[in-house]
Amino acid sequence: MIDRAINAGMSSSSRERSSERNIVAIAKDGGITFAGKMFLSAVRLVTAVIVARLLGADQYGMYNLALSTANIAIGLAVFGLDSALIRYIAIQASRKDEKGVWGTLQVGVGVATLLSVITGTFIFGLAYYLAETVFHEPRLVPLLQFTGVIVPLLTMSEVLAGALRGFKRMDYPVIAQFVFQPVVRLIMIVVLAFTGFNAVHAILTFGLADLAASIMLIYFLNKEFSLRRSVRTARRDFRTIFEFSIPVWLSEMLVKFHGNIQTLILGSLNTITGVGIFSVASQISMVSSQFSSSINTSAKPVIAELHDRADMREMGQIYQTANKWAVMVQIPIFITMVLFPAPILSLFGESFTDGALALSIIALADLLKVGTGMGGIIIDMTGYTKLKLVNSIFRLVANLGLDILLIPRWGLLGAAVAALIGEGFINLLRLFQVFFLFRLIPYNRTFIKPITAGVITLASAFFIKTWLILDGGLFFVIANTGLLLAVYLGMTLLMGFSPEDQAVIGFIRQRANKLFSKNSGK
Repeated sequence: MIDRAINAGMSSSSRERSSERNIVAIAKDGGITFAGKMFLSAVRLVTAVIVARLLGADQYGMYNLALSTANIAIGLAVFGLDSALIRYIAIQASRKDEKGVWGTLQVGVGVATLLSVITGTFIFGLAYYLAETVFHEPRLVPLLQFTGVIVPLLTMSEVLAGALRGFKRMDYPVIAQFVFQPVVRLIMIVVLAFTGFNAVHAILTFGLADLAASIMLIYFLNKEFSLRRSVRTARRDFRTIFEFSIPVWLSEMLVKFHGNIQTLILGSLNTITGVGIFSVASQISMVSSQFSSSINTSAKPVIAELHDRADMREMGQIYQTANKWAVMVQIPIFITMVLFPAPILSLFGESFTDGALALSIIALADLLKVGTGMGGIIIDMTGYTKLKLVNSIFRLVANLGLDILLIPRWGLLGAAVAALIGEGFINLLRLFQVFFLFRLIPYNRTFIKPITAGVITLASAFFIKTWLILDGGLFFVIANTGLLLAVYLGMTLLMGFSPEDQAVIGFIRQRANKLFSKNSGK
């Protein structure tokens, strides 16, 4: 509940306990979020295969166009309010400000719902125009109309999840959005498959599953903060919330805009085949960075709370510890992607192996992004959203310039190099901004350990690749990756763990002992 506040004036021992609690909480919540994302990815893959086989290429294409329209509408309707809910609920909950929490919930959920209804109504009303004039496909009309209906449902689940994350409850959104929603949808698809499945049914199952998830999120939110109270008891600060949410919203729109534009540039200035290969490489990259993304998500409310009470010392400690964990996980992923890009891409088909060098460059971009720390999260959660917007504009201009310069010359490779330079530029910029604003850096002496373990593992990899005689297919990747991971883990254990790492290990050991004792007692 919202009695989690920590008094500003605390002793040194109390401060250490608070820091340890926050670090353990971030590790636990990050692990839960990561596991949820992996489960979601697996179920989505199964669902995509089933839906594609049931619909065929033609209807599946229309279904994806309708979903893309829904995603754009959700991005417009959320209006950055999911991030605003995380920040302000975390701050107000730590202050035990129930009126402020209630008002923030009303503003965030209420405004996002209103915008989603307006956006969904526009899509519904313009369905004929969009289908016939924009997409040149009259059969899209019912799909777009259903899309307009489900937009409010999809938006609702996003803002409710943001509210629960503000209360530092990462488990509830994981259960509702990453486990319950995809499983319910998969079950509905399997049931409908016996009665005749079409693209409208695919959209309908998406909306109904999200409605079920939203109901579950409301139940969880009511457990965390009772919603049975008078609307008038709230203190609503529209101006503060919108001053935060609007720059966040514009920044996120710019990021999405660049992703779509880069695909168009690659398709127009290179080849459609290059678009397909780059898309697969980007999807692999997205999966590889899920751990750092999960840690960043779990750290958001903690950063907001620590900044509110001006505890720069603990914020810096979390900045460094979270960065080290993210890099520790990313290094073996980076090594695998750099050493075995062609076998990894061959899993999608032999025609994709032409993107091997591009995948290696994208892996380097991911390592650079992870290795520069959660600067973007700190800028967001400390309220510097206008700076975030400026960064997004710089990022868009730089990336578009690099795309136009490099793609015509180098094609697919040019797109990867543009991504590397663009990611390096924006993340180094954020690193310097965080240092300038708060005098914090994401590195300390313990950071040397994973770097050393990574260098030794990479050196060992050349021996393995030279002397180990294995088939060049999937078995080759699995066997060599297993050996490299064993070397990396061995070096990490040999160099020892920091007090923060030991606190997390102690927590995991304690939970495992409880689970073992419970099972052995049955």
